[in-house]
Amino acid sequence: METLNDKLEGKKLELEYPCNWCYKVIASEREALQNAIKDVINEREHKLSDSNKSKTGKYISMNLDLLVHNEDDRQFIYDALKKHQHIKMVL
Repeated sequence: METLNDKLEGKKLELEYPCNWCYKVIASEREALQNAIKDVINEREHKLSDSNKSKTGKYISMNLDLLVHNEDDRQFIYDALKKHQHIKMVL
């Protein structure tokens, strides 16, 4: 039986740019997460909203919504967020 992963294998995500994109960003502390996002996107217009908190309160996640201009822009932001010392994970 063919799965969705089988159908998508080797296919590239095709988006029409510019478009709105949402990154789910996970960190240990809210303030550190907010500062990390500011470091990466600087003064760029964006919306940051609460998402989840782990049961133990060890991690917090927030949604970062912003306009991305092209594939390189979208990937650059993802990579920069992922590499930031205060960010644990980016989805």
